[in-house]
This record gives sequence, structure tokens and C-alpha cells, in this order.
Amino acid sequence: MGKKRVLIIDDDAKNIFALTATLRSKSYECLSCMSAQEALDLLRTDEIIDAILIDMMMPEMDGYEAMPLIQAIEHRRNTPIFAVTAQAMVGDREKCLRAGATEYISKPIDVDRLLALLNRV
Repeated sequence: MGKKRVLIIDDDAKNIFALTATLRSKSYECLSCMSAQEALDLLRTDEIIDAILIDMMMPEMDGYEAMPLIQAIEHRRNTPIFAVTAQAMVGDREKCLRAGATEYISKPIDVDRLLALLNRV
């Protein structure tokens, strides 16, 4: 099997840059979208995506709205979705999991934990 491909959905270019640099240094391929709608359009194609990292707080459509729409795409139903948020408050993990996340990661991102999650994909 080739490199795993991760889709990063975040409205902040600095976050995309940092995550992409980190993941590429660990031999992951990365694609990115700066909005949930752009990601949904991409995910409706046949593009190979092994895992999704989605920022929960974005304008227009946040991660809570986007995750059920991603899972409604037939061929994306089983794609792992990792919710990423700076809102590390009590109950946020459960809220993300209820919305459809496979797992929850708070910012600043613990790279070792993220890599451990991605290695299970």
C-alpha cells in the first residue's frame, strides 16, 4: 500500500501549513480545503482519502454540520474523521463524537497522539 492520504479541512492557512508539514515529514500525503463546502465537493469525487482532519470552528459551515454530510456520502461513510478544535472544554469530545467524529484532538495538537490515531487507519 502507498502513502496514506489525509484531507485537512481548516479555514486557517497557518494551521493547514503546520499540519501538512508535520504529516508530510512522517510520509503522509496531504490535501487541504479551506471550507467545509469545498471539502464536501472534493469528497463527492473519487479522490482517494484515507482520513479526514476537520476543524470544528469554521465560518459558514462548521465541523458539527459538515461531519453528518460527509458520512452521508456513500463511499465516505467509513472514512475516519478526526475533529480538531481549540475549544477544549468539558463535553466537547462527546459532542464531536455524537456529531460523527471517529476521535477528537484538541489544539495545540499533540503530534504523537495524532500520528498514533492515523497509524490505526
